[in-house]
Amino acid sequence: MVGVAARRLRVDHRDPWFRRYRVDGARVRLVCFPHAGGAATSYLGWPQLLPEGVEMLAVQYPGRQSRIAEPCFESLPELATAVTVALKAHSDLPLTLFGHSMGSAIAYEVARALRQDGREVPRLLVSGRGSPHVGYGDRRPPGLDDRSLIAVVRALSGSDADAYEHPEMRDLLMPSLRADYTMLDRYRPTAPAEPLDVPVTVFGGEDDPACPVSELASWAHVTSAGCEVLTYPGGHFYLREHERALVAEVARRLPVRKGPAA
Repeated sequence: MVGVAARRLRVDHRDPWFRRYRVDGARVRLVCFPHAGGAATSYLGWPQLLPEGVEMLAVQYPGRQSRIAEPCFESLPELATAVTVALKAHSDLPLTLFGHSMGSAIAYEVARALRQDGREVPRLLVSGRGSPHVGYGDRRPPGLDDRSLIAVVRALSGSDADAYEHPEMRDLLMPSLRADYTMLDRYRPTAPAEPLDVPVTVFGGEDDPACPVSELASWAHVTSAGCEVLTYPGGHFYLREHERALVAEVARRLPVRKGPAA
């Protein structure tokens, strides 16, 4: 692994859909999808942990941070379609996709769309969620009020939910959180005619209350190219405590080829 300075990494904000961490000689792009209520900065620590040749795009959903004035999506397939369209400008290199929690479902939908368009997707990496066809929308009553949604967040991320206790921050954060949970409540993916021809790597926390370890292997049903499962101690946001180890495993699965950059 090399540091930021050694990789001459530069952050590019010109495309509103992505926080792009440019590197010289990139040979593959890693596209990272945040969790419900999350934003591109969820992956702030990743770029300096990635190897040479890897450029990272952290997806910025509308309705938060730099896109706070834009309306949030309330349909997950529509959001995935919009991200897929935005990725066309970045598909000169192979696109490996990583998503955590809600981001896993979006990454899956984007991978399907990219493959249907004949674009290269070397691997799908997902985290903290069973396959899209596991019925998450039935696990809690739809239309929870703000206090109940905050309780859900607190159960998953602990003290990270403290921001919602401050009125000014709550007013900024609640619209995107509510929209994301609305998307999840409405998400009912249809079984594809053919499984993905993309290998899938699944990561999870051993004590995740939102996604038991037993559900991680359900991703094997969406691919014909093989599925592996790796777990770490911790809960739903195990990836914060084990960020370095997780990024190292992600990096091992990236198709960084030697030779001239594309």
